[in-house]
Amino acid sequence: MKQTLAALLIISLLAIAASTATAGDNGSPVAIAIHAGAGTIRRENLAPEDEARIRSRLEEAVTAGHAVLASGGTSLNAVTKAITILEDAPFFNAGRGAVFNAEGKNELDASIMDGETLNAGAVAGVHNVRNPVLLARKVMTESVHVMLIGEGAEAFARQQGIVFEDDAYFHTDYRWEQLQKAKARERENAQASGTPDTWLSTVGAVALDSAGNLAAATSTGGMTNKQWGRVGDVPVIGAGTYADNESCAVSATGHGEYFIRATVARDICARVEYTGASLQEAADQVVMQKLVEMEGSGGIIALDPQGNISLTFNSDGMYRASVDTKGKVYTGIYKDE
Repeated sequence: MKQTLAALLIISLLAIAASTATAGDNGSPVAIAIHAGAGTIRRENLAPEDEARIRSRLEEAVTAGHAVLASGGTSLNAVTKAITILEDAPFFNAGRGAVFNAEGKNELDASIMDGETLNAGAVAGVHNVRNPVLLARKVMTESVHVMLIGEGAEAFARQQGIVFEDDAYFHTDYRWEQLQKAKARERENAQASGTPDTWLSTVGAVALDSAGNLAAATSTGGMTNKQWGRVGDVPVIGAGTYADNESCAVSATGHGEYFIRATVARDICARVEYTGASLQEAADQVVMQKLVEMEGSGGIIALDPQGNISLTFNSDGMYRASVDTKGKVYTGIYKDE
């Protein structure tokens, strides 16, 4: 009898532990997914130490975001937390690790959207803002606008106490070398100005909190050697970012011009809401069919109200990570993972 009671006690404790790992404070399931860019990402091109460093930062970001959710925090706070960690890394194309444009400058874009209210905020073409996602969120919560650009966005950032850094903070030798190679290819007419590098880098996050609310956010430095003033899909609500509690939350990464034309993020959510497609079916229809037919390359992360996660891309690889409703942590880089 004592053995039976002991066994039952152990089972109960394990069940409680599992519940704690997979749900927020009110017991409802929570989940999060992040990405840090898609493109020609192959094992032979990535040194083991670089791969380990990238996987470590992905896991750090996704688990930090999940910790927000597990403690009862909002999906907006979770995606913001995850993205600021990615923006602060020197090896992802957002914030500190942003690529250089044709003028040798860093132009930063970001957006965020609340699936409960459909409120959104975005910034484009800003300079020296340490964490553009924080500025995008301020646009959403502290202004009557959805998007601010350039000098106006920077003036607003200073009014809101957003942190700025000097040019040196954003300068990495790797990104500068990328620019010089792109310019050399341009001179040789092998690659037109403004076409994407082999890594279509962006960072993004989607989350589901214990109140059942979805959120999405995305941040980027755009394309290496881009025309100054170029804006891609990231700050365009419905293209690079979208969230709606009635359907799903999506953050995209890829050749932005195609994602704008295809309204990728909104299209996926619309297919879920209006056609009855599952999240994965909708992602496949848009990323693996529609974009491929348009010759657009890249991928998405998505999350629905039930906590289903989609990490879908048509490129060779995508930096990605997630924590599902069961608390399982996953990180991936290559197509076969």
